[in-house]
Amino acid sequence: MTGKCVWFEGIPFPSLDYSPELLREVQESFLIKDEDVLLLTFPKSGMNWLMETVCLIHSKGDPKWIQSVPIWEGSPWVELSGYNLLKDKEGPRFITSHLFVQLFPRSFFKSKAKMIYLIRNPRDVLVSGYFFWRSAKFVKRPQSLEQYFEWFVEGNVVFGSWFDHARGWMSMRDKENFLILSYEEMKWDTRSTVEKICQFLGKKLEPEELNSVLKNNSFQVMKENNMSNFSLLKGQYLEENGLLLRKGVTGDWKNYFTVAQAEIFDKLFQEKMADLPQELFAWE
Repeated sequence: MTGKCVWFEGIPFPSLDYSPELLREVQESFLIKDEDVLLLTFPKSGMNWLMETVCLIHSKGDPKWIQSVPIWEGSPWVELSGYNLLKDKEGPRFITSHLFVQLFPRSFFKSKAKMIYLIRNPRDVLVSGYFFWRSAKFVKRPQSLEQYFEWFVEGNVVFGSWFDHARGWMSMRDKENFLILSYEEMKWDTRSTVEKICQFLGKKLEPEELNSVLKNNSFQVMKENNMSNFSLLKGQYLEENGLLLRKGVTGDWKNYFTVAQAEIFDKLFQEKMADLPQELFAWE
């Protein structure tokens, strides 16, 4: 994958809205406050679901906020235009990012701000990414799943290598202000995952408030909410038939990988991640 990229410290970013100058300013100058809540993923790992969930916890399950404010304003992206929304905002902030650990605002590592890192089976990340990027207007589009598979295993996709991204943030796993969640556990037991997020953030929900969070953060409700499904950006960033929220399932990769691709990926995963605790990867 080449072309239509902005490179910063060896990582390719989409050319639209990203610039080395802003990325450098975010890294060196953006001040993370102790009361901030930070949401981190590699692209196509469930970020919008996490954003919606945290915003609903904040509003105690009341959906008015998520139904009236675009999701990227409720929890702005620090490395994008959200930087300007965030830097002068008073009080606790929700901050979203896909940045690698080495590119993240350095002030975070001296703060008490809480970070949630959502990880997803990279096989599903690959398949979801393929369908998303081929409808995006701001990157070089893959011509086939076979081509995108090659790009992904080589780390030659926008935002770089999934393996390097995950390994970098996993180095934070023993910090008390860092919570690792998996997309799979969030899908299999959403209630327990929401309760875990509440405990981590020091939030208490009444039973009816928790039920409202679970109702309004469901895939179907998000898909129908124009503030959450990115339909506001159709024609600008995505083709008219492009979908941000496609299936919202686990294990979809099994419908697309060949036996040979599955073997290649398994071998690569073992090579890259073997020295990390395997319970971090609870998607098998």
